[in-house]
Amino acid sequence: MPTACWNLLSQTALGALMPSSLSKDASKVSTSSTCGISKCQTRLIVGSFRAAGFPSPKSGVKHQRVQPTSAISDILTNDNSTMSTADVETENIGLFGMDSALEPYKDHFRYRIMRYVEQKKLIETYEGSLEEFAQGYLKFGFNREKGYMLYQEWAPAAQEAEVIGDFNGWDGSNHRMEKNQFGVWSIKIPDCNGNPAIPHKSRVKFRFKHGNGDWIDRIPAWIKYATVDPGKFAAPYDGVYWDPPPSERYQFKYPRPPNPKSSRIYEAHVGMSSSEPRINSYREFADDVLPRIQANGYNTVQLMAIMEHSYYASFGYHVTNFFAASSRSGTPEDLKYLIDKAHSLGLRVLMDAVHSHASNNITDGLNGFDVGQSSQDSYFHTGERGYHKLWDSRLFNYANWEVLRFLLSNLRWWIEEFNFDGFRFDGVTSMLYHHHGINTTFTGNYNGYFSEATDVDAVVYMMLANHLIHKILPDATVVAEDVSGMPGLCRPVSDGGIGFDYRLAMAIPDKWIDYLKNKKDEDWSMKEITWSLTNRRYTEKCIAYAESHDQAIVGDKTVAFFLMDKEMYSNMSCLTEAPPEVERGIALHKMIHFITMALGGEGYLNFMGNEFGHPEWIDFPREGNGWSYEKCRRQWDLVDTDHLRYKFMNAFDKAMNLLDEEFSFLASSKQIVSSINEEDKVIVFERGDLVFVFNFHPENMYDGYKVGCDLPGKYRVALDSDAWEFGGHGRVGHDVDHFTTPEGVPGVPETNFNNRPNSFKVLSPPRTALVYYMVEETLEENNHNKSTTFSEAGTATLVEDEENIEKLASADKSGSFSESSTTGRLENEEREFASSENRGAVSSEAERPN
Repeated sequence: MPTACWNLLSQTALGALMPSSLSKDASKVSTSSTCGISKCQTRLIVGSFRAAGFPSPKSGVKHQRVQPTSAISDILTNDNSTMSTADVETENIGLFGMDSALEPYKDHFRYRIMRYVEQKKLIETYEGSLEEFAQGYLKFGFNREKGYMLYQEWAPAAQEAEVIGDFNGWDGSNHRMEKNQFGVWSIKIPDCNGNPAIPHKSRVKFRFKHGNGDWIDRIPAWIKYATVDPGKFAAPYDGVYWDPPPSERYQFKYPRPPNPKSSRIYEAHVGMSSSEPRINSYREFADDVLPRIQANGYNTVQLMAIMEHSYYASFGYHVTNFFAASSRSGTPEDLKYLIDKAHSLGLRVLMDAVHSHASNNITDGLNGFDVGQSSQDSYFHTGERGYHKLWDSRLFNYANWEVLRFLLSNLRWWIEEFNFDGFRFDGVTSMLYHHHGINTTFTGNYNGYFSEATDVDAVVYMMLANHLIHKILPDATVVAEDVSGMPGLCRPVSDGGIGFDYRLAMAIPDKWIDYLKNKKDEDWSMKEITWSLTNRRYTEKCIAYAESHDQAIVGDKTVAFFLMDKEMYSNMSCLTEAPPEVERGIALHKMIHFITMALGGEGYLNFMGNEFGHPEWIDFPREGNGWSYEKCRRQWDLVDTDHLRYKFMNAFDKAMNLLDEEFSFLASSKQIVSSINEEDKVIVFERGDLVFVFNFHPENMYDGYKVGCDLPGKYRVALDSDAWEFGGHGRVGHDVDHFTTPEGVPGVPETNFNNRPNSFKVLSPPRTALVYYMVEETLEENNHNKSTTFSEAGTATLVEDEENIEKLASADKSGSFSESSTTGRLENEEREFASSENRGAVSSEAERPN
């Protein structure tokens, strides 16, 4: 960014944040912040990008030093704070205490924090508080007041406006609206005989006059429900006034489940959840699919495609109506039933929040309000900055006052009206950078994160959003879909971070697909697999997954389909002997998902159907397939049929989740990889006080294989992927006691076995994952010979308290690990994973918060 822009922004940054009525001159200055922005070309991560760091501001803005770190936290998050940006001193930002490599970018953080604080202060000054500001749905759109209906719409470019609909025969001549100095049109429509003039379920539209004299009809931006005439092909959507009488409103009966220690997320699409080739309903999903999710041990459901979208095949990512639940699957009351049913089952519900872009659809969507006006008077940026060429969609102007009101209110609406427990933010990488991650490889160099390419407007919006969400719902879970690995993305706003709780570990599925496509089993690198799974930032939590909906879209394949391909159509019956392709496929499907869960993050995600190896891809109805729903459904009968082998993968998925439910290993601060053996194809690590042994060798069975561990005592099998109930061969005894042997000199790791103070020996069959827990003597005496193997019939015993938890293996505190790079430099020798011709490898230990 040129210095001239720094001077303008540093001295008059408020102008970019104020509503248009507060400072016309300042609003003009705000457009200067667009200089130095690269064009959007494609979302794919190809090529490379390098950018210099931010230059120091030369605006003359003075900063006073704040001594305690808590003061920075106060100014960032406390609505009652009397401090201002003049009090911000970057030396006291919490992020710097965790990662000293960020200090060269203190000017960037100073600027970013200044923008956030000033924006928040302006909102508090002119709107009362951020929480009140985020209740725009009580002011905009249609709202019942005493004796009348109030309708308000922000459309500063309109010359005239009126409201039309079924209630007035689509003639707005008697319902003209008035415009105020902020560009907001409003009208009060008196009740008729004590009843609202606009009846519940009636169609409405906003009609306004363009500058060229043309009249345009649009669906109201804040509409709560939108439907389409199912009898007409490609029919436009209609906005529907939704305000059911008390007798028809769904009343929530169940409280929100508490925030779990770790999120085990089941990603689902309601529409394609039926076993029949049709669109499923919210109520059918609630009654038929939610019990399956609970039975498999997930604690969170992530719902896709909830915001209304006119194009079904967009998977819900081209939103047209942000406050409307998709009418394809039912009414808003039906969606409330689904969420309440989930809560009754102990399941939390997250929603895919698509605030990274909006549908380019003019007739049905928000884009229809753009009639060529400036960015200051529009939801979107003008020109190339306002258009995403790959997604064919519009990009929000996050510095605009009314855009902030719209998006922040949207988040609060879904939390408070529908009882959602949090969000998965889509397309965060596109939001973070002006280049949207296009033609860019994030190598871990911090210049790629903190430069003129960073979209500070969007960063500030996300900071405000996360602060708001956790203010109104402290137990909320918010996940960022980011491929870049920006430092601080998943640190609290009070630390100077962006405030997300988790980031999706998006490189992991890419690595598995690469291996399945391009590498023979004997060429799989244990070191590379381990690196891909552990390549994440210190103190920033990740949701790991082996495959999501992205890997199942038409043209690609699920993990199961890559492994078994055509054999899934003819050789999945238990009544016949499994061919080698199916034996290998089921074994590796279990191992890939399990090691991803156990080593890849602090949470886990699975897409609907992948838990049992759903065959084929997802293909939404479209012209190219004759508008068929055949592959836009889930074949639940495959897992329900007892003689088919799909049940084995489903049973193991359940056992994985039950293992975490019992031992809470995902939430543990202890993660130590003690052995990575390329010759044996074995990975050994500890998570919590569990010991994991993964043997990826296609053929070799190791009897008496020595594995290191932390605590001395007696160990038994907690989970065995080779067990009969998981379609294995039952080669490992589950009632065998494994006693530890001390290794080396106590307290001197280099004399130990793989840097572990104790060891025990195990039987390790090929393509098998084994987990061992330490038996508590008192518990074992009480239970005698009870089986503790995790299966459909049993649960494992508790391990002892985490008093002995060690510092965990993970990332260099000062390093940044990006999702798009498959290799990277480790600046901390303690972090390196070294292969060995023997069975040893350097253990990796570092603290990670719970």
